[in-house]
Amino acid sequence: MQNRYPIDADHLLPEYPRPQMVRDSYVSLNGMWECAITDDPKIPDFFPYSILVPFSPETRLSGMERGVGVNQTLTYRRTFRLSLETDKRTLLHFEAVDHSCTVYLNGVCVGSHRGGYLPFHFDITDAVKQDNELIVQVNDPCDSQSIIRGKQAQEASGIFYSGQSGIHQSVWLEQVSRHYIKGLVIASNLEQRCWHVTVEADQSGLEVVVSYLDGSRKVKGLSGQRLNCQVDEVHPWSPEDPYLYTFTVTMADDCVHSYVGLRSFSVTDGRLYLNGKPYYHHGILDQGYWPYSLYTPPSDQAMIDDLLLIKKLGFNMVRKHAKVENLRWYHHCDRLGLLVWQDMVSGGRKPFQPIMSGPLFLKRFSVPDSLYPLLGSQDEQYRKDFEEQLTQMIQTLSNCVSIAMWVIFNEGWGQFDTQRMLDLVQSLDSSRTIDPASGWYDQKIGGFCSRHVYFKAYRHTPDSNGRAVILSEFGGYVYREIGHDEQTKIFGYKKFSDRKAFGEAFFDLYANQIVPAKQQGLAASVYTQFSDVQQELNGLVTFDRLSVKVDEVVALQVAAMLLGTQQ
Repeated sequence: MQNRYPIDADHLLPEYPRPQMVRDSYVSLNGMWECAITDDPKIPDFFPYSILVPFSPETRLSGMERGVGVNQTLTYRRTFRLSLETDKRTLLHFEAVDHSCTVYLNGVCVGSHRGGYLPFHFDITDAVKQDNELIVQVNDPCDSQSIIRGKQAQEASGIFYSGQSGIHQSVWLEQVSRHYIKGLVIASNLEQRCWHVTVEADQSGLEVVVSYLDGSRKVKGLSGQRLNCQVDEVHPWSPEDPYLYTFTVTMADDCVHSYVGLRSFSVTDGRLYLNGKPYYHHGILDQGYWPYSLYTPPSDQAMIDDLLLIKKLGFNMVRKHAKVENLRWYHHCDRLGLLVWQDMVSGGRKPFQPIMSGPLFLKRFSVPDSLYPLLGSQDEQYRKDFEEQLTQMIQTLSNCVSIAMWVIFNEGWGQFDTQRMLDLVQSLDSSRTIDPASGWYDQKIGGFCSRHVYFKAYRHTPDSNGRAVILSEFGGYVYREIGHDEQTKIFGYKKFSDRKAFGEAFFDLYANQIVPAKQQGLAASVYTQFSDVQQELNGLVTFDRLSVKVDEVVALQVAAMLLGTQQ
């Protein structure tokens, strides 16, 4: 395999990591760090390795390509100089560290964090100096414990892929005012031709100004208040026309730049609606893995290229599967125009094979979600972690314009208390649709009957409870292009030996199964999958992103059949 995206260690993922709350203050700490892997949890005296952050040590791009044991400690070290501004606070940001970490600055513990997929930060004002030593210690049990881990496994096999550890997204610093904007809560209201902004600060009652429409309109209020930004003629956001309104928020000496899209999502009478009109979601599953860097995109352009290719092949939606991406990925979906179905990252104990695969082969096979041991959710700490990280994920991503649906559980992995989790998500975000159980095990609740179909033809039947029917996974066809992977064992659901046969089968699958199903009431479909991932060679593009396996004309014919005038 070739690496399509060369790496510049001195300018590694330099783009601002938080596109919906941009400040002028930004110092990237990506680049070369020292590293040690030890059996002893103490901070080591010697760091034998150099590692390119934010690539995990298991990856080729990190420069290490070395595994970390589930009982070992991964320790990072680097020094940095910082020009300290008077009367400013300094924040240290990590976009993602897998799985639990403790951070020390100049010998002082500044904080710890648990969970490998979401951004977090520490206020390091009291510990930072002009010359600094930063140490990060990480532990990652991978699939040896009941943690939130997605598709990661110690041994890649079937639909599970290589695990990775440690820092795997950008690390950065910013200096802010003593009283600063901690966050923005943005709510789109298409019907009323406005959006609302709530400014989160360290105290309520601070004066806030929101400026929009190129500065021609200003709204004044206080931190903690819901401020209304009205427009006279609304320009709705859609995949075909991804229009974004930019605005600026000022609070005393602090100023951030943001954006919003005005759109609405709903499900009514068995159909999905966008901006008050029926809208079929023609989607593709995306695992978010890269050949030389696993969870970390090699560059900003690499993410853009993936999303542009998805659109070029006629899809209007991408299901982000069992992973949370960095915030720039969602930003590109917002500005390029792609709907997103966002999965909660799965966890719990390792799936029990008969339970994991039973519904593929046995009609009406089901398991009540109260039987925790069968679904790998018997550990109380796991259930607590899942609920907390589900909440944090929605709070972190709620401003992303493109996210149309939250997916809570997938195929029963770690599933529990589905009704309670559905109620939780609805309380956190009532503006989007929610799939409580993708594939199985359906508890007959919510707005969707969500089906996964492999190995057999899909024949559409209405849901007996009157919910919208979505085919949230199907396909999985394998065509291997030699020279684009390094695999000896291949996994997929149906294999084809040449490109022509693969393309014809892809077209026939939609023409004979999905298009008729849509005519009979199917509301959405999600093809498996966008790219090959390690041994799973069922992508429309090779793992190295150097070859598209389906002809563009075929993919666009499929989109035209399925979407018709919607395009």
